[in-house]
Amino acid sequence: MEEMEEELKCPVCGSFYREPIILPCSHNICQACARNILVQTPESESPQSRRASGSGVSDYDYLDLDKMSLYSEADSGYGSYGGFASAPTTPCQKSPNGVRVFPPAMPPPATHLSPALASVPRNSCITCPQCHRSLILDDRGLRGFPKNRVLEGVIDRYQQSKAAALKCQLCEKAPKEATVMCEQCDVFYCDPCRLRCHPPRGPLAKHRLVPPAQGRVSRRLSPRKVSTCTDHELENHSMYCVQCKMPVCYQCLEEGKHSSHEVKALGAMWKLHKSQLSQALNGLSDRAKEAKEFLVQLRNMVQQIQENSVEFEACLVAQCDALIDALNRRKAQLLARVNKEHEHKLKVVRDQISHCTVKLRQTTGLMEYCLEVIKENDPSGFLQISDALIRRVHLTEDQWGKGTLTPRMTTDFDLSLDNSPLLQSIHQLDFVQMKASSPVPATPILQLEDCCTHNNSATLSWKQPPLSTVPAEGYILELDDGNGGQFREVYVGKETMCTVDGLHFNSTYNARIKAFNKMGVSQYSKTLVLQTSEDTDSEEQTVPFPVPSERLPLRRMSPFSSTLNLQPSFPGRAYFDFRSSPHQLSLHSSLQSLNAPVAWFAFDPGSAHSDIIFSNDNLTVTCSSYDDRVVLGKTGFSKGVHYWELTVDRYDNHPDPAFGVARIDVMKDVMLGKDDKAWAMYVDNNRSWFMHNNSHTNRTEGGITKGATIGVLLDFNRKTLTFFINDEQQGPIAFENVEGLFFPAVSLNRNVQVTLHTGLQVPDFYSSRASIA
Repeated sequence: MEEMEEELKCPVCGSFYREPIILPCSHNICQACARNILVQTPESESPQSRRASGSGVSDYDYLDLDKMSLYSEADSGYGSYGGFASAPTTPCQKSPNGVRVFPPAMPPPATHLSPALASVPRNSCITCPQCHRSLILDDRGLRGFPKNRVLEGVIDRYQQSKAAALKCQLCEKAPKEATVMCEQCDVFYCDPCRLRCHPPRGPLAKHRLVPPAQGRVSRRLSPRKVSTCTDHELENHSMYCVQCKMPVCYQCLEEGKHSSHEVKALGAMWKLHKSQLSQALNGLSDRAKEAKEFLVQLRNMVQQIQENSVEFEACLVAQCDALIDALNRRKAQLLARVNKEHEHKLKVVRDQISHCTVKLRQTTGLMEYCLEVIKENDPSGFLQISDALIRRVHLTEDQWGKGTLTPRMTTDFDLSLDNSPLLQSIHQLDFVQMKASSPVPATPILQLEDCCTHNNSATLSWKQPPLSTVPAEGYILELDDGNGGQFREVYVGKETMCTVDGLHFNSTYNARIKAFNKMGVSQYSKTLVLQTSEDTDSEEQTVPFPVPSERLPLRRMSPFSSTLNLQPSFPGRAYFDFRSSPHQLSLHSSLQSLNAPVAWFAFDPGSAHSDIIFSNDNLTVTCSSYDDRVVLGKTGFSKGVHYWELTVDRYDNHPDPAFGVARIDVMKDVMLGKDDKAWAMYVDNNRSWFMHNNSHTNRTEGGITKGATIGVLLDFNRKTLTFFINDEQQGPIAFENVEGLFFPAVSLNRNVQVTLHTGLQVPDFYSSRASIA
C-alpha cells in the first residue's frame, strides 16, 4: 500500500487529493489547486478570437485528433491553449512539487457556491501540472470537469488502513495534528487553523465540531457521493458514450449531443473496463515479477562479486607471497655466494701476510748478520764468507722483486647483481587476462566436487576461474592411455562437463583440460588422476571426488599432503588422485599400506528439507526453522566400515540435535529417529539417548557444547552402529543387526550449526578392539 501513496497525492499541493477533478488529459488535480493555477488569457488568444480570425486549428483540436483528450470541442466547449504569447506579468509562486501557482487575476464574485466552484474570470486558462497541456475554460469553469469519485474512495480506504494520526488539512508547511473536524465543512483543523479559518461566529457558529477520530468514523459511514453529469448536475450518469469515452446521462442523449454516438449500458461497460484493467494488470504483474527476480539476481551478483573478490584477493596474495618467498630464497643464495667470496679473499690476503712476514723476518736476520760481518777486522776470515753472503743478499733481493710486494687479491668484489630485468618484470606485473595484449583464455579449474566415476566411465567437470574477462570459445579434454603414455584428445566443445565411456577396468588414467579461443589456447589445468572400478557388479552409490584439503579441515590427514587420494570404499568404485604438481607421484601404495579405506562425501541439498541452509560446499548445515529438520549425506553405504565426524559450530538455547543414519525415504520434518527409517542419537548439553521408531533407550550422561565433536561409526562387518563424543564412546553399542543401504543423517533446528568431516580413518581403539574380538 505504501508504494501507492504517490498515486494518491496532488502534483500541485503534494497532499492527498481533496475533491479531485479529471482534466481532459486524464490527469487529476484538486479543485482548490486547479483554482490556484488558473491564468487569465489575453482576449486575442482565446479560441473564439482565433476562430474568428481564421488562424487555423487550435491545439485542442490536435489533442482531440491524437486521442489525448476525453472530450470533444463540440461537446464541452473547451479549447486547448498551447502557450502564452508572453510570460504572464502576474507574480507567481511555486507549489511543494515545483509547479508554478498563479493567483487569480481578479477576486471571484460572491456566490452561493464553494470557492472552488465559484465562477472564474473569462478566458481563464489551466495548464496540467503533469503533461503541461493548457486548456481554455468555458463559462462553466471548473464545474465542467468531472469529479473523480473513485479516487476519493481509494484515498479514504488508504487513510483508514494507515490508522495514523490525523493531520490538519490547512497547514501550509508541516501539517500539525488535527484537534477537531467540522462535519459541515468536512475539514480537519488544528487549533491555530481553526481560530484563523473557522472562527466560532457568524454562520460558522452553527457548524458542529467533533473530535478527529469521531470525524473519521462519520466520514467513513457517510454514503459516497454519486457521480453526476457535468452538463446536468442534477442528473446521474446512466449510459456510456463509446466515441467520447465518457459517462453520460439520459438528458445528454435527449438533447442530441450524443444522439449519433454509440452508447452502451453503464454497468456493462463498467464490468468490461474492469476486465480490461485486470488483464492489463496481469501483464504488468508479470513484468513486476520479472523485475523482482532481476533484483534478486542483482543482489546475488553483489554477493557473488564479494565472494569472488575474496577468492581473487586470496589468490593474488598467495601468488605475491610465492614471489616474495622465491626472492628471499634467491637472496639467501646470493648472500651465500658473497660470503664465500669474502672468505676466499680473506684467506688469500692472510696467507700472503703470513708468507711475507716469514720472508721479512728472514731478510731482516740476513741484514743484521751481514752488518755484524762487516764490523769484523779479519780480512782473511771476511773474504772466506763474503762471496757467499753477497750471493745470498742478491738472491734474497731478487725474491722480493718478483711480485712479492704486489697484493694477490683486490679489495673490490668482482660480483655485480643485475636486477634491472627483475625490476622491469615487477613493474610489468599485471593481470594478463585483463590486458588486450593477452587475449588467451585463463586456465580452467577442475570442479572436484562434481567429478566422479562409475564402473569403466568417468565424469569430469570444470569452470573458468573467477573474474576471468577473456571468454573461452571451447575446451579440450585430454586423457592418457591408462598406462602412463601420451595424452590424447577425447573431447572438444563448449560444454563444461564430459563423461568418458569405454575405459579399461582397474586402470589408472591421467586427465587434464585447457581452454581455447581464436587467439590461442590456455595452459593445462592441474592433472587429475583417476582409477576405474575393478568389476561391474557393484550396487553401491557413485562416490564423488573429495573436497580439496585447503577447503576441508580434516581431523586426520595423511602425511603425504601434496596429493589427495580417495581409495575405493566399496567394491567396484573408483578413486581420484589430485596432483598439485606436475610430478606423477602416486600415493596409492602408501595409503594401501594403511589398510584403511575411506569415503568422501557432503550433505545432499536435493533430498534435504527446504528449511535446511547449506554453506561451505555443502559441508556445513543449519536450519531456518525452530522445528527439527533432516538432511542426508550424498553417499549411501551397505558394506564395509565407515566413520565420519561432525563438529558443533553453534549451539544456542540447549537444543537436541540428532545424529545417525537413515533410509533414503526417511521423514524430513521431524527429529531423526521418530520413524522406523532412522537410527540416531539425540543429545543436549547434559545427556544423550538412542532413538529408533520413536523409542528412546540408553540414557547416557555427557552432552555437547559449542566446539564438540560427534563421531558416527557404521560397521557392516559387525552390523553395529556406535556413537562417540569428543573421541570417547557414548554409551554402549547403539544399534545392532544393521543391514541394508544407509545414508549419513542429521536433524537440527535454527539453534544449531554443524560441519561434516569425512575421509577419516576408523579410530585406533575401535580397530584394536575389533581385531581382539
